[in-house]
Amino acid sequence: MNMTIYSCETHINHALDVFVAGEGKFPIMELLSDEIKLSTSCAYCEEAALYVVANK
Repeated sequence: MNMTIYSCETHINHALDVFVAGEGKFPIMELLSDEIKLSTSCAYCEEAALYVVANK
């Protein structure tokens, strides 16, 4: 199962904690491209997502 969490700057630590708790391992964290930032919001608020936290 692939877990993917989109996160803003404010919620990145929470997203990392949720991922590790759910998957039992540390995720890959990457900055989103400008194109994706425009259409993707944070999983925890209405702000634009800056990061994606995911499996490989």
